[in-house]
Amino acid sequence: MDPATQNDEIAFEFPPLFRLYKDGRADRLKGNETVPPSTDPTTGVQSKDIVLSPESGLSARIYLPKLPDPTRKLPFLLYIHGGGFVIESPSSPIYHSHVSSLAAQANVVALSIHYRRAPEHPLPAAFEDSWAAFQWAATHSTGGGPESWLNEHADFNRVFVAGDSAGSTLAHHVVRQSGVEGVSGVNTVGVVLFHPYFRNEVPDKLLEVIYPTGGGLEDPKMYPGNDPRLGSLGAGRVLVFVAEKDFLKDRGWSYYEALKKSGWSGVVEIEETEGEDHVFHLLDPSCEKAVSLVKKVAAFMNQE
Repeated sequence: MDPATQNDEIAFEFPPLFRLYKDGRADRLKGNETVPPSTDPTTGVQSKDIVLSPESGLSARIYLPKLPDPTRKLPFLLYIHGGGFVIESPSSPIYHSHVSSLAAQANVVALSIHYRRAPEHPLPAAFEDSWAAFQWAATHSTGGGPESWLNEHADFNRVFVAGDSAGSTLAHHVVRQSGVEGVSGVNTVGVVLFHPYFRNEVPDKLLEVIYPTGGGLEDPKMYPGNDPRLGSLGAGRVLVFVAEKDFLKDRGWSYYEALKKSGWSGVVEIEETEGEDHVFHLLDPSCEKAVSLVKKVAAFMNQE
């Protein structure tokens, strides 16, 4: 935009995430740092950036762990980052490190997606991109997709979907859609939701701004507790993490209870981490509780 035509009058401010100007520009106040794809010198996990849809701009960072036996295919993980639907990306240092660690410890091929972010792209754009990414990945189930790492090394009979915070909301939506609509060639074994950001009865100003067409408490995307199709969730196991000091903790517990009562035939587990706050495992990944959490996720994904 021409600086001469910029309008610096603020339409909405949501610290510490972003500032929205009346001319439509947005300033992200954090989560702008990036790191390039690389080969991790310690674990040997390789990563590269790929484009899934030139039309929408949907892209991703893909991770391939060391392959002692290149003929043996590995489980596939679709990872969806958090950040209030507004900040962060797969190339953010915290997410690059986290997904690389998951790929190494769980021994999975991971696809970390870069969905269109609000406020420039209001919701449901991120939901649409997350579902499109899952469908794109599924095209590799017969070995004929556009990405060789997935064709050659990913086992689509053992698929996992995971996300943190807002990414948990998107991860749930993906698996809900796969259960309702069906996806050929894919068996989603499990879902991992880290500190999920579902809405509750309390007014949410952020969602009012970034999701103006949302259906409030009747919208299954943000409020699965009222979803009549919740029991159709397309996965056999769900693992929910909540943190004792997290203001979203009760929403994770509510999701757990709603899923148990929904008629869904799978198994849901929940674990609350004492003394910790929202996404502590991303902010301090070397702390004892974060290390333990990642080990539990790896065990969940390697469970027969």
